[in-house]
Amino acid sequence: MSVRLSDTTKSYSYLFVASMLYVYMAYFIERTQFIALAFCFGLLFLVTYIIIQSQKNSFFFLVGASLLFRLLFAFSLPNLSQDFYRFIWDGRLILQGLNPFTNMPNDLMTNPNFQLSQASELVSKMGSLSASHYSNYPPVNQLFFSIAGLLSNNFILGSVLVLRTIIVIADVGTLYFGAKLLDNLGLGKHRIFWYVLNPLVIIELSGNLHFEGVMLFFLVWSMYLLHQSHWKTAAVVLALSISVKLLPLLLLPLFFKKLGLVKSILFYSIVIGINVLLFLPFLSADLIANYTETIGLWFTNFEFNASIYYLIREIGYGFTGYNIIQTTGKIMPILIVLFILYRSFFTKNASTLDLFQSFLVVLSVYLFSSTTVHPWYVINLVLVCVFTKYRFSLLWSMVVVLSYSAYANAAFKENYWLLGIEYGLVFGYLIYEVRKKMSLRAFEQ
Repeated sequence: MSVRLSDTTKSYSYLFVASMLYVYMAYFIERTQFIALAFCFGLLFLVTYIIIQSQKNSFFFLVGASLLFRLLFAFSLPNLSQDFYRFIWDGRLILQGLNPFTNMPNDLMTNPNFQLSQASELVSKMGSLSASHYSNYPPVNQLFFSIAGLLSNNFILGSVLVLRTIIVIADVGTLYFGAKLLDNLGLGKHRIFWYVLNPLVIIELSGNLHFEGVMLFFLVWSMYLLHQSHWKTAAVVLALSISVKLLPLLLLPLFFKKLGLVKSILFYSIVIGINVLLFLPFLSADLIANYTETIGLWFTNFEFNASIYYLIREIGYGFTGYNIIQTTGKIMPILIVLFILYRSFFTKNASTLDLFQSFLVVLSVYLFSSTTVHPWYVINLVLVCVFTKYRFSLLWSMVVVLSYSAYANAAFKENYWLLGIEYGLVFGYLIYEVRKKMSLRAFEQ
C-alpha cells in the first residue's frame, strides 16, 4: 500500500533539507571549496523555490522558515568574506575616540602607543587591502559597528553575534514593510519571500554580515512612507539608508517627478542635511579627501566579477596594450550620472511602481557597468525586482555564486569561462523578459 505525503509534510521535509544545507554552509564550508559551495547554492535555490511555491498562501509558515534559516547561522563566523573584521575594527576604534576615516589600520599598527583589543588578529584577518585604506562605511553603519564594540569589546564571536542580530532585525523590518507595501500596491504580499527567503540574501547578510540588508530595510520603509504620502518622514528614513550604504544616492534624482519641484527641493534638503549632520562627529581636515579617495578606488583600482567593463578592458588592451581602468573608472561614473538624469526627467516616475521599475533599471545599468560586482551587491536588485514584473535578478542571485570560483586557487584568479556563463544566462534572460514585455505591450495596443 502506497502512502502519499501531504503538501505540508513535503514542505517540512524540504525545510529540513534546506536547514541542513544552511548548517553545512555556516559551519563546515570554506570559500576555497567552490564545487561544494556551488552545489549547495544551487540545491538551496531549488528547495527554496519549492517551499515558496507550495506555501505561498501560508504566510506565517514562510515567516517561520525565514527566521529559522537565519538563526542557524547564530554562532558561526562568516566564511565567505572577511569584511566583518573591518567592521569590528572600526567599531572598537570609535570607542577609543579614534576616527576610522582618518586613521588607517596599517598606520596605527606601527604606533607603539596604540592599543586595541585583538588588534593584530583583526588587521591580519581583514586582509591587506582593507588594512591599507581608510574606512568607507558611512556614519549609521559605523554606529552599528560601535554597538558591537560596546557590547563585545574583547570577543570576536560576540561582536559577530551583535552585528548578526542587527541584520536579522533589519530583515524582519524589510519583511514587515515590504509585505505591507506589496499589499497596498495590489501585489501578492507573498512576493516579499522571493527576497527574504532568497539563499543569497540569507547567506550574504545573516551569514557573512553585509549591511546591504540594513540599507534596504530603510529604503523599503521609506518607500512605504512615501506611498502613504508621508514624504517628509520618508526623506528622513531614506537619509538613514544612505548613511548605511551610499548606493541609494544614485536613486535620489528619480524622485523628482513623483514629488514635483517644491517638494523635491525640501525632500532633497532633508536627505542631504541629515547626512551632513551624521558626518559631523567625524569631521576633520582630512575627512573629505580621505573618503572620496577611498570611494574612488572602487572605480579605478578594484576589479571583480565585472561584465561590460571586462569587455571594454579587453578592447582597451587591444588598442593600448595596458589596462585602461584608470580611464574607464573616471568616464563610467559620468555616463551613469547622465543616464540617471535622463531616466529622472524623461521617464514616467509618477507612481510607486514606476519608481521601483526605474530603481531596477538604474541599479542594473550601474552594476552591469561596474568594475567590481561582489555577490552581495546583487541583493539590491533582488529586493527591487519583487515590486516589478522582471525576474532576471533572481536568476542572477543564483548564478552569481560562479564568481566565487576566483577563490578556488591559492592565487586569486577569476575563471572567465564561468563568468561568461553567469552573465550569458543573466543577459539572455533579461533580453527574453524585455522582448516578452514589448510583445505584450504591442498586443495590448
